[in-house]
Amino acid sequence: MLHHDITELIGGTPLLRLRPERHGIPGVELYAKLELLNPFGSVKDRVAWAMARDHLDAMAARGQRLIEASSGNTGKALQILAGMAGVEVEVLSNRTKVPEVRELLVLLGATLEELPGLSECPDPTVPNDVFSVIEGRMTAAPGRYRHLSQYTNPDNLQTHHDTTGREIHDDLGAVDTLFGGLGTAGSTRGVASYLRDHDALGRLVGVVSASDDFIPGIRSESEMWEVGLFQRHAYHAIVTVGASDAIDATVDLCRRHGVLGGPTSGATYAAVQRWYAEHPVPAGGTEVAVLIVCDRIEPYLSYIRARRPELVGATAAGLSVDDLSADEVADGPTVPPAELARRMQGGPGIVVVDTRGEMAYRVAHVPGSINIRDDLLVAMARQGCPFAPPLEVVLVCPVGMRSQQLAALLRRVGCRASALDGGLVAWRSAGLALGTIPVA
Repeated sequence: MLHHDITELIGGTPLLRLRPERHGIPGVELYAKLELLNPFGSVKDRVAWAMARDHLDAMAARGQRLIEASSGNTGKALQILAGMAGVEVEVLSNRTKVPEVRELLVLLGATLEELPGLSECPDPTVPNDVFSVIEGRMTAAPGRYRHLSQYTNPDNLQTHHDTTGREIHDDLGAVDTLFGGLGTAGSTRGVASYLRDHDALGRLVGVVSASDDFIPGIRSESEMWEVGLFQRHAYHAIVTVGASDAIDATVDLCRRHGVLGGPTSGATYAAVQRWYAEHPVPAGGTEVAVLIVCDRIEPYLSYIRARRPELVGATAAGLSVDDLSADEVADGPTVPPAELARRMQGGPGIVVVDTRGEMAYRVAHVPGSINIRDDLLVAMARQGCPFAPPLEVVLVCPVGMRSQQLAALLRRVGCRASALDGGLVAWRSAGLALGTIPVA
């Protein structure tokens, strides 16, 4: 089939029936909407084109730049589309943690800036967040930027209503349950709105990551507060999936169904399995379910390698937060803020390690602490205890959950490790001083 522009290939993605003997869910006809087959590899191609297409020519004529908050896929699609029109793109993120995603954005020509929140436990109370930065830059340079704002732009919902939802309805008619990962919430709400307009949807189930875990492309339920398109009442249920289960399901999608979806798609498939395990179809009944496969697996191989090295033929590190039991983490020692402040005045013997990203550390940190990002700390621990006994290490993250996990990991390799109770938020609430480092 002949096409004359790459944008003609956006949308119209296949709907694949997953064979019941392979997914093993009794009474369920399960279909995968293969958004990974969009030309730039993800469901965000639709959103990027819908938001940008009416503005690019005028922006190029005026010399304007696009500025957007994105963890990867939207930024990638916008950079390709804008780049072809001669428009420069600045991508700001506090969630671009996968090296391949980062490097591809730069390769495509985007200016990528990573802000506070790079760690797996972002601090929602840090004022220097990505949206504040965008607003500040637009105020400081009127007319220089256009912010399409995928998290609040109604075009995000409308394009999924008009295209993705219509395509699913044309192929299937009524859908009993629609499953999708929650990033901006645009795809799930948009598709659901079309189906509901045609009285063709039973349930909408959103999929999020665990609050102390990280799955590329989706957020935890507690983080959805900052997404303007998210409306909790639109969802029949929200299912939480951990990274390990998401990876297992990602592999299952690849090996059993030939669907090379990324970890968000794996998380959604895991949620489908869990949902029907807890809500089985009555004997003799049949349900139609659809899951959105939002992007491809290839950009996430380093993410999988870091957590499950044996799956990609790497030497198993034998040390991962996924191996920790809840009791092992919860039973570990914590240090109240006031006690830590007192002990830090007592001279050598204790080191405080802030596990967030560099920018977050620069904005605000416990005075006297050092900065080792969480993923780097795990890599160091795989070589043995990085802090020679009898030195005691106290780990700091925004609210204390991630640092408790990391402390448990360090104790496994012989470190004297604990966590700041309540994290940096508790330190700040106790009225204790914060250190800052000017950003060049």
